[in-house]
Amino acid sequence: MSSKANNHHFPWMQIIGFLLSVGLTFLAVWVGLDAGLAMNTIIVIVFVLAFLQAAIQLFMFMHVTEGEGGWQVGKMLSATFIALVIVVGSVWVMTSMH
Repeated sequence: MSSKANNHHFPWMQIIGFLLSVGLTFLAVWVGLDAGLAMNTIIVIVFVLAFLQAAIQLFMFMHVTEGEGGWQVGKMLSATFIALVIVVGSVWVMTSMH
């Protein structure tokens, strides 16, 4: 075993990631409920905040940059494609219902 595996240090990155995720969630709720903006503006802001939160969780909790190949590009691209299909398909189905 390497000495890195036995390194017991305080998980600062996870705490910072958690606080940022909670802060972004509360910010999105505030924008959605109390900001008084136009609906299109609220939707864009909430999607941007969701994208930022997903990026924070990938880097802080999922350790995207670790492992063989650094970024694991193939896994990230396939996961992004699946997420986009789910979101775009859901929006398409909900807007097409009469």
